Amino acid sequence: MEIKKISLLNIGGFKNLDISLAPMAEYPGNVTVFIGNNGSGKTSLLRSISTALSWFISRVKSEKGNGSPILDIAINNDSNEAGIAITLMDKYGNTQARSLVNVPLQAGVPEGELIEDQFVTNWFIARTKSGKYGTVATELTDLSQLAAAYRHQYTQDENVSLPLLAFYSVERVVIEVPIKIKGKHSFQQIDGYDNSLSQGVDFRRFFEWFREREDSENESSINDEAIEAIGKALGINTGGELWDKLAELKASSKDRQLTAVRTAISNFMPGFSDLKVRRKPRLHMSIEKNGKRLNVAQMSQGEKSLLALVGDIARRLAMMNPGLKNPLLGDGIVLIDEVDMHLHPTWQRKIIQRLTDTFPNIQFILSTHSPLVISDVKDVLVYSLEDHEAKPLPSFYGKDANEVLLEAMDTSIRNEKVDELLNDLLDAIQDSDFDRARALLTVLEADLPNDNTEISKARILMRKQELRSEKNRQRD
Repeated sequence: MEIKKISLLNIGGFKNLDISLAPMAEYPGNVTVFIGNNGSGKTSLLRSISTALSWFISRVKSEKGNGSPILDIAINNDSNEAGIAITLMDKYGNTQARSLVNVPLQAGVPEGELIEDQFVTNWFIARTKSGKYGTVATELTDLSQLAAAYRHQYTQDENVSLPLLAFYSVERVVIEVPIKIKGKHSFQQIDGYDNSLSQGVDFRRFFEWFREREDSENESSINDEAIEAIGKALGINTGGELWDKLAELKASSKDRQLTAVRTAISNFMPGFSDLKVRRKPRLHMSIEKNGKRLNVAQMSQGEKSLLALVGDIARRLAMMNPGLKNPLLGDGIVLIDEVDMHLHPTWQRKIIQRLTDTFPNIQFILSTHSPLVISDVKDVLVYSLEDHEAKPLPSFYGKDANEVLLEAMDTSIRNEKVDELLNDLLDAIQDSDFDRARALLTVLEADLPNDNTEISKARILMRKQELRSEKNRQRD
């Protein structure tokens, strides 16, 4: 399942916005990134996508289920009505192509059109301000048919896969790992959708789920001592074919869902492994970092945020893909607002590649303020949001962060006052106005360290220009 297009009508500052999302011919990757200044609409756009997707989840759970409504506060101040249209491609859909002439905001592709063995489906969510007259109306016919197809498969086949739909907002920060579990939850396949679009990382639920499955795993698993005892009793030598069979028996006793989570974490965060629940000296979750056992609460904020994010995605994929040998290959759509939040620059460079390597069949829709996020991966579709319009940008792969800051984010690479003084200094040197150049250099030297690269370059350039001017005077 993947979104091909999202359209907004009078949502926030967006009057009429149409955006196509990757993958597409020019950008075969499955990542779309939105950049822009604070207030440009990045969060509003992601929340609108989440709102549209919530109706799919509700109708999979119940035939007449309702998703999240468009709130009055989200409607443009100059308008009485708003709408969100979504074009989605999936393996299920309506086989009869129909027109969208009755839908005010069209998503651009007829429902039911078969594209590469997948169907395109559209739906439209509308809202009119309370007490106002509106002309737009919600259209969910094809959404209902799509959800019904999934609901039918889900009730008929216990191994059918459901697509993951999740939104991780800026409120996803993990402050602490819960110690006490306040209530008991169910962990059926459909429960993989619980709070997936409204809360994002639910570490309390994650902790409870992990502890429950680990308890079951411990009861049924075969440890190394048991393997050795069995091998000794049967006279099996280590390293032989029969010993390998015993090792396979041990591996098969591991919980498949927990294995998926542990694998995702170790793949995404090299050096981290063996996440488990410990009960002494008190109940806590622990993990190995470079061979040393840590309480998860001892991890840095950035590490905890990544652990919670990756663990939550992997947990939901494991729950929703009971028939897959590797649940991390499940598909779906994941929205992450400010994906660079709390991350060291090294992690900002790696975040997209790690996400796509760990979850290769997930469509990611991200926002960021970091130039490092969009300069280190090929085939990423980047939009700049400015004046409530979305402008697609050329690839920044291979460019340094300074270039991205200047070209994509319209931000100076250094302090504006320092930048202005340096430019004036270079102009003065170029004009052979050495008195002014020395005065500017004195000002900069008072504020910047002696080993500043730009000052060192300016000194060399000024010396060369002085020698050149001296030669010209002698020649005259």
